[in-house]
Amino acid sequence: MRLKRPNISLQNRIIFLVCSVAALILLVTSYLSSTSIEDTTLSMVEEKTKSISRMVALNEDVIGALNGEVEQETLQKEIEKIRETTDVLFVVILNMDRERLTHPNPQEVGKKFVGDDEGPVFVKGNEYTSISEGTLGYSFRYFTPVYDDNDSQIGVVTVGVHLDKVENAVSSNQDHIIIGTILSSIIGISASIFLSTMIKGTLFEMEPWQISKVLEERSAMLKYAKEGVIAVDTNCMITFINNEGINYIKKIGHDHDNLNGKNIEEVIPNSQLSKVLQTGKSEVDKELTYNDTTIVTNRVPIYVGNKIVGAIATFRDKTEVKHLAENLTGVKQYAEALRAQTHEFMNRMHVILGMVELKSYDKLAQYIKYSSSNSQNETDFIIKHIKDPVLAGFILGKRSYARESGVELEFSDDCYVPEPNDPELTHDLVTIIGNLIDNSIDAVQECSKKRVSVDIRYQEEFIYIKVSDTGSGMSEREIELSTKEKHSTKGEDRGWGLYLISKIIEDRKGDISFHSIVNSGTDISLKLPYESKE
Repeated sequence: MRLKRPNISLQNRIIFLVCSVAALILLVTSYLSSTSIEDTTLSMVEEKTKSISRMVALNEDVIGALNGEVEQETLQKEIEKIRETTDVLFVVILNMDRERLTHPNPQEVGKKFVGDDEGPVFVKGNEYTSISEGTLGYSFRYFTPVYDDNDSQIGVVTVGVHLDKVENAVSSNQDHIIIGTILSSIIGISASIFLSTMIKGTLFEMEPWQISKVLEERSAMLKYAKEGVIAVDTNCMITFINNEGINYIKKIGHDHDNLNGKNIEEVIPNSQLSKVLQTGKSEVDKELTYNDTTIVTNRVPIYVGNKIVGAIATFRDKTEVKHLAENLTGVKQYAEALRAQTHEFMNRMHVILGMVELKSYDKLAQYIKYSSSNSQNETDFIIKHIKDPVLAGFILGKRSYARESGVELEFSDDCYVPEPNDPELTHDLVTIIGNLIDNSIDAVQECSKKRVSVDIRYQEEFIYIKVSDTGSGMSEREIELSTKEKHSTKGEDRGWGLYLISKIIEDRKGDISFHSIVNSGTDISLKLPYESKE
């Protein structure tokens, strides 16, 4: 069959696609950033004017002036100092007759307030923001009522920032976005040209239709795949088998000479490839046992157009798959714990930054003291009771993850784990404890009482672990499925947890027990041989 050559080269298609995607992303990002900057700027202005307005409303001289106990000139000087220090347009004190007691322009003192937006603070005593025009032009204003010792409203404080200043701040930031967008566009176009040239060079200056031809001529490359690969035609006759496939045939004790042209059922009984040819449906992650050897296999039909012309099976020894899954699960547990701690640290840094910007130094000191005290107490507890540093750090990360999920994670005061003699045991404990805690956190998400309790203790060369939650519980059928095979109600790529735990318990000759009541909670207890360094 003669291959059709497209009119547009691969290089030009890549340039067009990358530039189009980059342009779309930049446009959306610019729009969202501009909107976010405007909202953030207005929010910061509101917070600033609110803080100043509330501070002035609590000033004793302001209250005294409204009660006639402090002279107007004294109040005017003090308020002007506050205005200049805080860099706002005006700080105006109004009595209940809506007359000004202070104003940046002394000639306006004693006159009625201008803007027609002061009604709610006098009528209802509400705090609010407003944008209106006064004697100093359009401004962003914040109104706060002033109360005396008897909680009676005696006046109003209003703080304003010139609207031009707010708009200039927004425009300045938006100019930066525009410049950034232009530069990003230039970089994106340059990168797309470079990328397309590099890809073209990587493909030896070949077009896709040429690559297809080469791939068809080089199918022998499959022989070096790590997984075993067997292909059959519509009559279930073997048309291709790679080196790993031949090794598997040797392992199960079958004659591995001249396999091409033989019926697959003669070589691997119950291969199920004939079923795939009949149904046209793929079968993924299925187990197949032959002569005490278990493999995990994927079976898919081969289509040319809409017609099935054969089927292909890939397979791998289940022991290798299990070992890989255990390693990946452990790595995922470490990564999740580290991510949770990083996220919690960044949240605290944002709080500290906000307090510094608002100059709330007293509250900042209290917050830092409180946060450091809590963190240190948690760390001291874990270090005291968990002697393995890897496991201790992992548990601290899980505590952060639980807090982030809104779950109360508590450890028994009697927890104690000495450092193990076998470093591999630490990895297994991370897999076990991490999966148990994760499952419990998932189980309590929809419950009103979100609590997970953990007890880990070492006694007479055994480690005892118990994890309890107030979650939705599991039926006996769910427990059986979860411990014997990959099973989950939480979607794809989930459900390995209890299965891997059961395998670790089996390999290390431990015990595990379940006590679960649907809609009430679950207790999982396990016991493992544990040789410590002590």
